[in-house]
Amino acid sequence: MNLDAENRVVLNVGGIRHETYKATLKKIPATRLSRLTEALANYDTVLNEYFFDRHPGVFGQILNYYRTGKLHYPTDVCGPLFEEELEFWGLDSNQVEPCCWMTYTQHRDTQETLTVLDRLDLDTDKPGDEEIARKFGMEEDFLNGTLSWWQNAKPKMWSLFDEPYSSTSAKVIGIISVFFICVSILSFCLKTHPNMRVPVIRNVTVWTSQHTKAWTLDKFQTNPHLAFFYVECVCNAWFTFEFTTRFIACPSKLDFVRGAVNIIDFTATLSFYIDLVLQRFASHLENADILEFFSIIRIMRLFKLTRHSAGLKILIQTFKASAGELILLVFFLVLGIVIFASLVYYAERIESNPENDFNSIPLGLWWALVTMTTVGYGDMAPKTYTGMFVGALCALAGVLTIALPVPVIVSNFAMFYSHTQARAKLPKKRRRVLPVEQPRGPRARGQGPGAGDGHQTRRMNAIKQNHPKEFASPKLALELLSFSTIEP
Repeated sequence: MNLDAENRVVLNVGGIRHETYKATLKKIPATRLSRLTEALANYDTVLNEYFFDRHPGVFGQILNYYRTGKLHYPTDVCGPLFEEELEFWGLDSNQVEPCCWMTYTQHRDTQETLTVLDRLDLDTDKPGDEEIARKFGMEEDFLNGTLSWWQNAKPKMWSLFDEPYSSTSAKVIGIISVFFICVSILSFCLKTHPNMRVPVIRNVTVWTSQHTKAWTLDKFQTNPHLAFFYVECVCNAWFTFEFTTRFIACPSKLDFVRGAVNIIDFTATLSFYIDLVLQRFASHLENADILEFFSIIRIMRLFKLTRHSAGLKILIQTFKASAGELILLVFFLVLGIVIFASLVYYAERIESNPENDFNSIPLGLWWALVTMTTVGYGDMAPKTYTGMFVGALCALAGVLTIALPVPVIVSNFAMFYSHTQARAKLPKKRRRVLPVEQPRGPRARGQGPGAGDGHQTRRMNAIKQNHPKEFASPKLALELLSFSTIEP
């Protein structure tokens, strides 16, 4: 019984006492619990126990790991907290059992999502002056108080034109920008309507049946109404002014040029001026109307709305996060299209079919694409029973192929959206928690560090001379030595 009592050890973790054997703690060497000695500062000689001010709920699973050799994840704690506790006790987080691995690693996906949202800059809190100076690379001048008028005006101009939620004036500028974007897109669409176009009539000389000359009016083309030209001039004047101002006041010219939205804005604005030059110098060409096709790039200006809408940012980020699933979807669709196009081509040739629509496999590719995506234009359809059977298989395969990756994409969007809503409701500033030093044991007035009244008190910062000289890791050794002193 005495040997059994000497082998027992009492661990007080967060106010909850756990009792086990020393041999149990030595099953996993190079850990904090495997190096327990009475010389440690957190050993209480009165209660004969080791006290650790750590999370008691997590420690139950850690102690069970020593007993059974299986580390399970408690579902009532957060993942980062569990990792911090494992690091404190000197355990490896990769030893979590497979049954708990998916639940345990969910916090890592959450942290990646929060990192992405930080890059999207969806928060509306206003940064401090020092942070703004660091962003624009003038921190040294800010600390010295030698900022010039341009250095003071540059961040204000940038926030005014690029951060719509930074101030009331920025919101007004943002509303104006959205208004001109909508007007430009509306003008681009309406000028193609027949009732919005003006016919171009020319006088043509013709010969009559009596071999005499006559003149007739011929409408050989139509042009957009002149009002659309003035509307586009006003809109593009604003876009040019806005882009130039943002380029001049941006924190980094290289990052500004690399931005996808900025590239679209520059290309769309430049296309307007190129269109003016082509209409002036290339209108006499026969295929001059084809040049108007390049003006379709102006419709890409709609992506500028991502600066004003957090929902569009989340949607674009969802497609980026689901790129693997989208690539897999396209791969399976292409694979199915090629297979079923070949099958329906030969299936329609087996029986007599005078009205065969599938004269080649490339024509069958279009039918397979329309069928697998469940669109079904009806312009091509199999006529034989074998072809109908192939068409039924093609439709079923398309439904299954499209339905499988869609829940993953929806899940990614719900994850980004829910985290965005949660961040919007959280307080911007958190209460700061200061570190507290461990209390020292009572000491009689006028006595030295080693004096005492014969009665051993609770020692929190004393360690004997025969303390262990080897530790599981240098980091663990530094932590133990930082909370202990050498007893004289």
